[in-house]
Amino acid sequence: MNELIQRMTENMQLFGFSQRTQETYSYRVKKLMEYFNKPPEIISDDEIREYFLYLQNTKKYSRATTTIALCGIKFFYEKTLNKKFEVFNIIRPKRGGKLPVVLSREEVRAILKNIRVLRHRVCLTLIYSCGLRLKEGVGLRVNQIDSKRMLIHIREAKGNHDRYVPLPQSTLQLLRLHYKTHKNPVLIFPAPGRGVTANLPLQNHCRIAAFKPSLKSHLKN
Repeated sequence: MNELIQRMTENMQLFGFSQRTQETYSYRVKKLMEYFNKPPEIISDDEIREYFLYLQNTKKYSRATTTIALCGIKFFYEKTLNKKFEVFNIIRPKRGGKLPVVLSREEVRAILKNIRVLRHRVCLTLIYSCGLRLKEGVGLRVNQIDSKRMLIHIREAKGNHDRYVPLPQSTLQLLRLHYKTHKNPVLIFPAPGRGVTANLPLQNHCRIAAFKPSLKSHLKN
């Protein structure tokens, strides 16, 4: 089974899937194998149907999780085992009709204001103000910040696409303040615990930053 998972992973790499997608699809195929506890080559169309009914009726999987499981398992059978199942054509999780909860600007400001740890407040402010995905925010690098043009260069985002997003002046000032607490040459948000000031409350950082020299990087004033 490990050989099949490895071959599936290599196929996903050839298709240009992200590391995250590779891990998620592989995990879903492993769960299918665990459920039947037999070689996947001999699992039948009816058994695949049984498995997805189990996910829906017993596990109560959401539409999104069921869709991920469907995509991963379908890819495995069609691209790795060269085997097609008719049931894949009828598994279509119902699209929900719920509207997302959207906070007002005042509510967002109140939430951010009450975050005491600087790195957390800066990271969440960055994600909100620039419209970034979580992974894009926490993995941001120094050389992605263009303070002259007030842009952030997002590299290899979802779908392996690059894009530029506007950088508000207030967010840039917060990034500079946080950067002065660690001065990592590569990452904006390196792993915590490597500096004395990493987890101090926000007001402590403001006092410390007042005595720090200017940055010699894309974040310098």
